[in-house]
Amino acid sequence: MALYFLDTNILVHLVRDDATGQYIKQTYSPFLVAPKPLICVVSDGEIRSLALQWNWGQRKIDQMRFLLGFFGRVPIERTDVLQAYATIDSHSEARGISMGKNDVWIAAATYITGARLITTDKDFDHLQPAFIARDYIAPSKPSRP
Repeated sequence: MALYFLDTNILVHLVRDDATGQYIKQTYSPFLVAPKPLICVVSDGEIRSLALQWNWGQRKIDQMRFLLGFFGRVPIERTDVLQAYATIDSHSEARGISMGKNDVWIAAATYITGARLITTDKDFDHLQPAFIARDYIAPSKPSRP
């Protein structure tokens, strides 16, 4: 079974339990697969910020906390993640692509684990196949929050 790495936007869809979240559950079975999918510790901070920005209610906050506790975490202070960050950021900039720094951290953590990144954005496209493998899921148009 493949090891999956979940981008922050995947966590958001799982919290919302919208059409994209349902698709993710049906396609990837993130709560049933072994090994458990991974997340970058950076996604923890990102989704907590989004919960505040979007004024999520208690049900969504509880779901967010469950997800953050359920999935495996990859810290960013590991030397291999730090080196992967430098390599991926340099590679991107050399090609004229300025990635968001949180995305660079997520890509670096994905790279060192050898996992397959699941995402709803195309910011990682230029990293295939040299650094990561990724599945792009076209998001439905859920309303916020």
